[in-house]
Amino acid sequence: MYSIGRAAKAANVPIKTIRYYDEIGLIKSPGVSEAGYRMYDEKTLHKLIFVRHARAFGFSIDTCRELLDLYENPSRTSKEVKQIALQRLEEIRQKREELERLEAVLSHLAEGCLGDARPDCPIIEFLALPKENLTD
Repeated sequence: MYSIGRAAKAANVPIKTIRYYDEIGLIKSPGVSEAGYRMYDEKTLHKLIFVRHARAFGFSIDTCRELLDLYENPSRTSKEVKQIALQRLEEIRQKREELERLEAVLSHLAEGCLGDARPDCPIIEFLALPKENLTD
């Protein structure tokens, strides 16, 4: 069994994160010490690492919960897991496209700004426009 500090170090996550995951029921402490401290077993440690990796890919807490359920389900199908991964991949691709559009617009604005002592600035003027989408 691991104390919360040892579990945090072993899983490379902050103690605060473990407490939060425990509070929302994502990861449950399987026991407490005689002094009343949360204790974590090897299985829970693996779940913490699993969630850390899933969060690194940007999966939401709800999706992490779904993935953990699949992780613990020996009758899961890889189809279910792949579907979740492909959905996240599409979100990443859409975000990348959005960032590329923002990069192009901001690059264009920066090129058009003289960056001198005068107050005229196309960046400020653009940011003040009543646009819903900055890349339009």
